[in-house]
Amino acid sequence: MKSHTLLVLNDPAAPHLRWLDRLPPNTRIAAGLSVDAFRNAAPEADAMLVGAVPRELFEQVFAMAPRLEWVHVMWAGLDTLLFPALVESPVTLTNGRGVFARSLAEFVIAGMLWFAKDIRRMRRQQREKRWEKFVVEELHGRRLGIIGHGSIGRAAAALAAAFGMKVIGVGRLSPREEFDEIIEQSDYILVSAPLTEQTRGLVGEAEFRRMKPSAVLINVGRGPVVDEQALLAALREGRIRGAVLDVYNEEPLPPEHPFWTMDNVLLSPHCADNTPTWLDEAMQLFVENFDRFARGEPLRNVVDKKAGY
Repeated sequence: MKSHTLLVLNDPAAPHLRWLDRLPPNTRIAAGLSVDAFRNAAPEADAMLVGAVPRELFEQVFAMAPRLEWVHVMWAGLDTLLFPALVESPVTLTNGRGVFARSLAEFVIAGMLWFAKDIRRMRRQQREKRWEKFVVEELHGRRLGIIGHGSIGRAAAALAAAFGMKVIGVGRLSPREEFDEIIEQSDYILVSAPLTEQTRGLVGEAEFRRMKPSAVLINVGRGPVVDEQALLAALREGRIRGAVLDVYNEEPLPPEHPFWTMDNVLLSPHCADNTPTWLDEAMQLFVENFDRFARGEPLRNVVDKKAGY
């Protein structure tokens, strides 16, 4: 079998890199967090694994590896990692799409239940030792509209359907009238679209003004897909019921940001998919893809670099 040289842009001491032991024994591996770590191996490298590193390092090492055939990014989101040389190159790009969908879908359900059962009120009354009954809602029969019907959207749809919710999803090829229907008629609106030039600010002032006053926006895709200032205005003015957020325009969320103190917002610090096994699952996908690469078989999760996902 042909030998391969793999560049691993990640902390070499990271526990999840133990999965690299499952690669063929004749695989040459260079791992590190600096350009110097790759100077010897890069000229011969034909594969690259990109973990938690800055785009600048990725770009620099990519330029050092003229024989690269395949790059795998552990994460699903690519908006901060795509650079012109990569996009224009013949190098195949794959990502971690689908690995984190199940956990994010559960977070979506948790966010909807937070509002439907008014768990915030339950916790407040518990602190106050106040026995005061109130009416709660069901998810059954409510409408979930999904903007970005990829792996996360499909996973959320499956769980929502189990609750008896009505689900409609739109993707990049969906007609505008379906997008409008989601905005105007949904009780819960899930944003799970990737960030591209086409989706930046996709949900903005006009969309918030057309939502139901009882609507809850849930964003687990990318922060800038939702116009943050328009969302803040809608929340402050009571034009929508609330928001459930795992992603933001700026991360970490600044201490002075209004979201922190808003009663109608549920915040997660971009960790809704950080399960005890999430990195292992991401590596399992990479190892499977490496086996395919070594055998010359089609890779999973090939990215359209021009489209950005």
